[in-house]
Amino acid sequence: MKNIYTYGGKPARRNLTVDCLRRNKVAGKKMTQVSAINEDEARACEEIEIDMITVSDVDYDAVRAGAPYTFITSSQTMCQYFEPQECLTAALKAAEKGADAIFTPRGMGIVELIANEGLAVQGHVGLVPRKSTLTGGLKTFGKTAEDAMKLLDWMRRYEDAGAVAVEVECVAVEALQAINHKTSLLTHSIGAGSGGDIIFSFMEDICGDVENPPRHAKAWGDVLSIRKQLAAERDKALTGFRADVQAGTFPDAEHTVSMLPGEEDKLSEALDKWTTLHQ
Repeated sequence: MKNIYTYGGKPARRNLTVDCLRRNKVAGKKMTQVSAINEDEARACEEIEIDMITVSDVDYDAVRAGAPYTFITSSQTMCQYFEPQECLTAALKAAEKGADAIFTPRGMGIVELIANEGLAVQGHVGLVPRKSTLTGGLKTFGKTAEDAMKLLDWMRRYEDAGAVAVEVECVAVEALQAINHKTSLLTHSIGAGSGGDIIFSFMEDICGDVENPPRHAKAWGDVLSIRKQLAAERDKALTGFRADVQAGTFPDAEHTVSMLPGEEDKLSEALDKWTTLHQ
């Protein structure tokens, strides 16, 4: 556990720092990264000693509450912020709260803008889904030597822009294995085999909580079936409630409280004598 100060100037402790990640890369030590969207998911990751968590910056507070000591990357989406200054402001706010790195899928100018403020920035190469219309659709990259060299060129551009890491998505296994030691960037592999420094997967894929998982996803659980069972049980309960109310069988004596003995007769007498003040 490392003692640090956050970008916002608060003392904190982290399981890893960027320096630790770089040392692990050199040593060939594989690390894990999982997405989280709430406090419970984050707490589970920290308790099981997942190395890193990635989170949308709008969910950062909840996730940090669940994982106070885990290295967290705060992510921005392609269209979440439009102007460069908006991207920088959001990155600074996340870092102020304690984010250890910032992910952006935007251009090199945004990467450089954020990196120039002393923040650890992660980019994205290979399949960038929201740019797929420019790159031939949803496909695997690096299947040829020429294509793999283009990936390395992109990594070099990220290095020049000041990034410290890059997500490598849907890239041929051999390509990442070959180029990983040619870059100083920390590589987060998702659908790119074990050649990356950090193996990343989404929480829902790991837990088996999606109907049609991508090819590269492996499920070690079956949360979706349990979720469907819960939904079915909820529907069963709601149906029973409605039917019993309509039939007049609920609420019944077992689920109500009666007046004390003799009090109902007294109430009836009182009501017979009672007249309203407003006619």
